[in-house]
Amino acid sequence: MCINKYWFVMVMIVLGISGSPRQQATEHVLTEALKILEKKGFETRLWTVRGKDIGYCTHCDYCLVEKRCVLQDDMQELYVHLTEATGIILATPVYNGGVSAQLKAVMDRCRAAVATDKNVLKGKIGMGIAVGGDRAGGQELALMQIHTFYILNGMIPVSGGYFGANVGATFWSKDNLEEVKQDEEGFRSLKKTVKHFAQYLNDYGNIKGKTGT
Repeated sequence: MCINKYWFVMVMIVLGISGSPRQQATEHVLTEALKILEKKGFETRLWTVRGKDIGYCTHCDYCLVEKRCVLQDDMQELYVHLTEATGIILATPVYNGGVSAQLKAVMDRCRAAVATDKNVLKGKIGMGIAVGGDRAGGQELALMQIHTFYILNGMIPVSGGYFGANVGATFWSKDNLEEVKQDEEGFRSLKKTVKHFAQYLNDYGNIKGKTGT
C-alpha cells in the first residue's frame, strides 16, 4: 500500500494455498490460476503444504490465552502470508469426498491466527479449487468445506456463478497430471471463477482507495 498527496495505490496480494502433499494436479491448477491473476495486475504468492511440518489442532485453547499457537511449526510462515493477503485461494485434491487432511489441518490451525486478531481474515476475498479423480468425485463437497471456512472467519466466498462453476473451480484429474491439463471443462470453470474473484478484489480495492483506509 502506498499513499502520497495525490494518489492512493493499494497493492493487492493473492495467496494461493495448495492442500496437496504432492506436486501434481492440484498445485498445477492453482499455479495456472495465479498466472491469470498476475496478468490482471495482482501480486501472487504460492504456499503449499507439500513438505511442510503442520501439526493438528487439538483445541487446547492455548492460543486464546497466549495469543499464539502452542505448536511452533511451518504454520508460523503461513500466518504472515494470511495477514498480508487480500485474496485467498484454497486448492485441494478430493480425499473421501472432502478436502485433504493437510488442508483441513491448515484451516483448523487458523484458529490461532483469529485468536490473536479476530479481524485477521475479515473481509478478505476467497475462492476454492477442487481436483477429483472422478468427474463427480466430491469436488463440490470439498468446495463447500472451503466456503464454510471462509464464512466462519468473516471472509467473502466467491464462486464462478451458474452454468458450470456454481461453487467454484472443479477439475477431473483421473489421478494424473497430464489428464488434468486436458480438462477443458475444468479450465472453463477456473477462468469463470478467477474472473469473479478478480472483480471482487477490484471492488475491494476501489472501496479502500476511495476511503484511504
